[in-house]
Amino acid sequence: MFGRGGKKTRTRIEPRLGSRTGGGDLRADPADRPPTSGRKNKNAPSRASSSAKRGRRRQSVLGHLVYWGVVLSVWGAIFLAGLFAYYASQLPPIDQLAVPKRPPNIAILSDDGSLIANRGDTGGPAVRLIDLPPYLPKAFVAIEDRRFYDHHGVDPIGMSRALLRDIAWGGSVEGGSTLTQQLAKNLFLTQERTLSRKIQEAILAFWLERRYSKDQILELYLNRVYFGSGAYGVEAAAQKYFGKSARFVTLSEAAVLAGLMKSPTKLAPNRNLAGANERAAQVITAMAEQGHITEAMAKLALANPAEVKHDKSAGSINYAADYVMDALADTVGAIDEDIVVTTTINLTMQGEAERALTDELTAKGAKFGVEQGALVALDPSGAVKAMVGGRNYADSQFNRAVAAKRQPGSSFKPFVYLAALEKGLTPDTVRDDAPISIKGWNPENYSREYFGPVTLTKALALSLNTVAVRLGQEVGPKAVVEVAHRLGITSDLDPVPSIALGSSDVTPLEMVSAYAAFANGGLGVQPHVIARVRTANGKQLYARRNANFGRVIEPQYVAMMNQMMQETLLTGTARKAELPGWQAAGKTGTSQDWRDAWFLGYTSYLVAGVWLGNDDSSPTKKVSGGNLPVEIWSRFMKAAHEGVPVAGLPAGAWRSAEASDASPTPPLSLTGPQLGTGGRGGRPPPSAPLAPQTFTPQARVVGPRGASGGADDGDLLPPAEIPNGGRGPSAHDKGLLSKLFATP
Repeated sequence: MFGRGGKKTRTRIEPRLGSRTGGGDLRADPADRPPTSGRKNKNAPSRASSSAKRGRRRQSVLGHLVYWGVVLSVWGAIFLAGLFAYYASQLPPIDQLAVPKRPPNIAILSDDGSLIANRGDTGGPAVRLIDLPPYLPKAFVAIEDRRFYDHHGVDPIGMSRALLRDIAWGGSVEGGSTLTQQLAKNLFLTQERTLSRKIQEAILAFWLERRYSKDQILELYLNRVYFGSGAYGVEAAAQKYFGKSARFVTLSEAAVLAGLMKSPTKLAPNRNLAGANERAAQVITAMAEQGHITEAMAKLALANPAEVKHDKSAGSINYAADYVMDALADTVGAIDEDIVVTTTINLTMQGEAERALTDELTAKGAKFGVEQGALVALDPSGAVKAMVGGRNYADSQFNRAVAAKRQPGSSFKPFVYLAALEKGLTPDTVRDDAPISIKGWNPENYSREYFGPVTLTKALALSLNTVAVRLGQEVGPKAVVEVAHRLGITSDLDPVPSIALGSSDVTPLEMVSAYAAFANGGLGVQPHVIARVRTANGKQLYARRNANFGRVIEPQYVAMMNQMMQETLLTGTARKAELPGWQAAGKTGTSQDWRDAWFLGYTSYLVAGVWLGNDDSSPTKKVSGGNLPVEIWSRFMKAAHEGVPVAGLPAGAWRSAEASDASPTPPLSLTGPQLGTGGRGGRPPPSAPLAPQTFTPQARVVGPRGASGGADDGDLLPPAEIPNGGRGPSAHDKGLLSKLFATP
């Protein structure tokens, strides 16, 4: 390190080592050296240390991710817990939570037990799961919640699967909510789509799963969810769309019902059958994939898609069902459970009544300027057998049979004539058919012609207005009103001279009820449609007894009235009425300006009334009681009497006893203004000379179908022990009648 002469030099002298043999080579064997590429930077860190550092960095990043993931998860859980707690606080306390009671259903049955309609908020009764075909609930599980029996109310796996499935199919194929969630929504929540609603739905789903078994939840679901067209519950839907109970639906029909959950309104089969069956095919495929049905069952169902049955909801039977509901409140009071109401309605008669009315109005309504009508039929006991309250229930639910008050016109005259008979007149009594004037009122006959002296029988058959007015004045308008009310008219009636021509408004049901007394031998009836009521479990709540208002017409007057009103069909204004083989009677009626047209007629088997007119009371084009109403009545009655043994009307024989000293029947005392003829004052003409009459009651005779009816066919007299109830003639009148007609 120092140069020659001891001087310091800048040249470094490296030490030299001897040869390998001389002093040993300390350098590493090349074979032991790690491979290198290029020149090694002695200042760079080693590769081992770099790898270690990189590993440490990766571990550090991963650790940070895990750490922050845990932190965020914890905070997320806390947030969700707080969110759940907040929305749970908006719900009723869990210990007070209960499944809302299902609104009661009222099943309305015909007289033979056939279902007429369901009434109530649900539209059908509840059904038990075990009563349904196995493939029906499985269809809902397959398409709505395939993991139903595996989750606890909320199914994250199912939600993810539904999302992927929807993406794959390019639309909404499978829902993410479980059946339990859907049930919770239907039971407790609104249909709004908000986060708060979904959270509450999940909370309630967990509660339901803890409280009920899976089968109980599925049964609740099937009985509560909405199926479109106003049907809540699977039973209501099956009845609505297929006309049968859910217990009897086919596999293809079950698939349609399950498919409705996607969109009940859009896929309702009565509106979109093609769409409903397309969705049903997806349900069937899902059922086969999940093993709920065999491939053979799936192929058969796909080859035979469901068909919608005729919807009864718009038929005339609903007028009767509405009438049942109106009467039910007074029969059993408040309803808090499913009930079954058996009615007196006969479905065959109901169908014939609807066809008779609607066909006639369709064929001739426009020609005659009449748009509406009503038909009601009772048996002689007052049981409603058919009720059509209008031309089309879907267009108008107003029941004209029970609620439309219209002028009855001449169909009210039988009450006038009955009042006259009860004052001592007979069918052979003569009164003058001539012009009449009462304080400026000048009623005229329909034809404006007059027949002079006529019997009461002829006057009623030809519907002579002047005679009816004269009789009304003889007995007094108040007496006419009393008779009408006694027989069953409940509307207010004005006791004025024009009451004899039916100037006060009444309903068709009132008129038919009043005429029933002529058909049954003189008993007042209360129209009724409910025979019995029981709970869905069979407990009887109500059963109607054969109650009536007692005798309201004495037997001899029943016989006289029936004889007189038969002439209306034989020689009078209802000659178009046809009922071969049956003894029938009745009366036509037409109100002022052709606004209302009536015909009421009866046999010993059935009483029926027809009304035609317009809701706004506008005049028709000369529809009278003797044309369209008679035609409708005849068609209906022919069908209603098919196969029924013929029976005569309550009748009796009465004859004039030979008495040479018989004096003319004195005129009745007048309670109204003195009447005249030809517009001049004076007393009414006396009746034709009459001898004392003898009334001989006869027994009822039932003959084979086709036998002719007539007075000799017999009587249908009410039991003698039925009390008068204060509705018949006074005791004084009875004594007079006993002497006059030799009745006990």
